[in-house]
Amino acid sequence: MIVSCVRQCNYCRSAITSGQRWVREKIYDPTLNGRDPSYHCYHAEPSAGQEGSCWEKHEMEREIARTTARAA
Repeated sequence: MIVSCVRQCNYCRSAITSGQRWVREKIYDPTLNGRDPSYHCYHAEPSAGQEGSCWEKHEMEREIARTTARAA
């Protein structure tokens, strides 16, 4: 069975269309008590006029947050 679903980028909130490269991040939420993980999807390539992809921007923000938390 082939399932077609519309994916939305968790960074820019726009649709990830067929043919676009994307990244899936597995999210574990301990508050869900043993439920299956959820996933966040991100564009893997920069859009026209952008310097980095949504995935790269997301990862950069996470790294800045980690660095800031360690410095505090």
